[in-house]
Amino acid sequence: MPNSWKLTAFADKSAVQAALVAQEDAMEWDDEVVLTGCEVAEDKPLDWRLDAYFPRKPTRADRAMVSALFPDAGPELLAEKLPPTDWVTESQLGLEPIRAGRFFVHTPEHAPSDTPGVVNLSIPASQAFGTGQHATTAGCLAMLDTMKRSGVIPRNLADIGTGTGLLAFAALTLWPRALATTSDIDPACLGVVEDNAAANGFSIGGGPGKLTMVVADGMHHPLLRARTPYDLLIANILAGPLVELAPDFAGAVTPGGNLLLAGLLRTQEPRVRQAYRREGFRLASRVKNGDWSILWLRRRAAR
Repeated sequence: MPNSWKLTAFADKSAVQAALVAQEDAMEWDDEVVLTGCEVAEDKPLDWRLDAYFPRKPTRADRAMVSALFPDAGPELLAEKLPPTDWVTESQLGLEPIRAGRFFVHTPEHAPSDTPGVVNLSIPASQAFGTGQHATTAGCLAMLDTMKRSGVIPRNLADIGTGTGLLAFAALTLWPRALATTSDIDPACLGVVEDNAAANGFSIGGGPGKLTMVVADGMHHPLLRARTPYDLLIANILAGPLVELAPDFAGAVTPGGNLLLAGLLRTQEPRVRQAYRREGFRLASRVKNGDWSILWLRRRAAR
């Protein structure tokens, strides 16, 4: 296999995600060039990198093709020669399976668990966030398991900022008759969720036990609003948006309903909890996973 090359650009999360979406619409994109985006570090969730993998040394035209994914000139592109490796396969193999609660999450390149009682979910590495390896996603899986063991029985659930769809799949595994709605601001997630649903045996549709995916910013979609109130709402996003969305989430969760929040650092937890306390939520349980907090909140029941 010939040596491959990589062009890397460092930018904020929104710019990298916008570049990934722009690549989907780029008519002249070279299909031999593989594009990925990810966080730089877990404690810097807004700092991302874009990697473009080439089967050759990038030319001036190649650099222009990648730069065009960003507005204006975009960030600086750093070139790196790589050893002769299939980097697409290698990136998949680098994601080791994780166990969280009763869930075993693995890429298709890894074998499922044969442990009795374990739920296997196959999620390939992709442009979307949420393969299970991040501490917030794994913490949410464990918290969903805790909810199930605590007797929570949601009939109508939503996963806001779903990414790969993993948390929605986990919820449907635990509550297979629930009506499930997922959303993400990133249009690329639409196809990712549909593909992952098919690979894991979940049906796309509008009835109980099926999943519906929409592209939306927060709760701003007619279907999301039409399906309220939810008795379980999941949001693994970031602390800032969680605070901003507190009134919207309060209006979307039924009295006595459940809210699962993640994507916030432990240092950000007081601000997030205060925002939801004002909206009538109280803490039911908390998981601390490294520097991250995962919160299970319950909305005050109607009197």
